Amino acid sequence: MKIQKIGQIGVPVKDLERAIQFYKNKLGLPHLFTAGNLAFFESNGTRLLLSLPESEEFATASSILYFQVADIHASYAELLSKEVTFTDEPHLIAKIGQTETWMAFFKDGEGNTHALMSEVQVN
Repeated sequence: MKIQKIGQIGVPVKDLERAIQFYKNKLGLPHLFTAGNLAFFESNGTRLLLSLPESEEFATASSILYFQVADIHASYAELLSKEVTFTDEPHLIAKIGQTETWMAFFKDGEGNTHALMSEVQVN
């Protein structure tokens, strides 16, 4: 067996409609479809599944999703204008060789923490 890629990431939500609006209207992810208590979005080949937890076992906060963007400062400003709540500003995480990795963390409407990330080539 060889794992090829992550095909889908599930994020537990408390209010499905509120979560759909956040990921669709604020993050701009294409909404594929909704089926019952499940909503599916597309993110460059990886499906994002928002779901109401089937049991208490799945009702905990999600993993952190790192959304890669070309320009973290412009993306940060755009999401701020859409009233996305950030816990920090874009900041340098690491510099490896000629590549700087920048991140800015934010909360979705369900209390999950996610991040914008950008890898910038510098001279």
